[in-house]
Amino acid sequence: MRPAAVLTVLALLLLVGCGGSGGGDKTVADKEGDSTLEEIWRSPGDDVVIVAGTATHEPGSVRVSFLVVDAEGRVVTLPTAQVWVARKLDAVPFLRGEAKLERIGVPGGAEADATHLYVSRLRLDRPGTYWLLAQPEGGATSVQALGNVIVGESPVPDVGEPAVASDTPTIASTGGDFSKLTTETPPDEALLRHSVADSLRAKVPFVVTFATPEYCSSRTCGPVVDVVASVAERYEDENVRFIHVEVYEDNDPAKGFNPWMQEWSLSTEPWTFLVGADGLIVDRFEGAVSVLELEEAIDSVLATG
Repeated sequence: MRPAAVLTVLALLLLVGCGGSGGGDKTVADKEGDSTLEEIWRSPGDDVVIVAGTATHEPGSVRVSFLVVDAEGRVVTLPTAQVWVARKLDAVPFLRGEAKLERIGVPGGAEADATHLYVSRLRLDRPGTYWLLAQPEGGATSVQALGNVIVGESPVPDVGEPAVASDTPTIASTGGDFSKLTTETPPDEALLRHSVADSLRAKVPFVVTFATPEYCSSRTCGPVVDVVASVAERYEDENVRFIHVEVYEDNDPAKGFNPWMQEWSLSTEPWTFLVGADGLIVDRFEGAVSVLELEEAIDSVLATG
């Protein structure tokens, strides 16, 4: 995720330079007339590039997260942003949607470089490289942020696919040695009691997050473990399990990703998956996920039994 975000920004700067959760997708008809995406981007205001929070997008309902940073380097935190999508920079947008600002982390928890992130759900059924333009709504100065969304097949388990039955470590399996389990201080004990494999055998819904609190340094990474722990407290009386899995071998970045990351075909972090009682993935979140997003996904699972 981090390299993809950097490459996207560099590519955009080279191509066009830099000038002065939403749902509700709908096709663009008479909103901007025949204006191309670049013409909308070049409208009065700050013309900037987005800072991507996601890089893995498979055909279908695509979750895209990003930051918008104005020309002065300030992160924009207006509640919503209009979003346009086109197949080419010089093409008329074929899709319009909305991005909602989501809080990264929880009050009193670990702090991220950015405290909020825009999230949009877009229907992109065909593989390819799309151009996305986001314009936060309601600011004193208009800001138009441009970026790419690459849609294609990925080895990462997707919605509707079986969860990987990884025998992830637990308090019991490590004899209570928390240094082998988590880089969170203090240890997130409630998230270390169950393994993925055991939860699949128990046929209970569960959330598993692959994240490293100590070494997560991306601007859009966020304190994901804090979010999952906070949500777990709300559902402690429900039959839902919550699991945290570190990402590096022996919690040492120099040793590369651990076997559980490799089993799930994850080459970036953090990733959070919601798995149903049937063992199938119900939702997945690359990068930062908000409390609201995760709670809404869990509530939908519990509502359907």
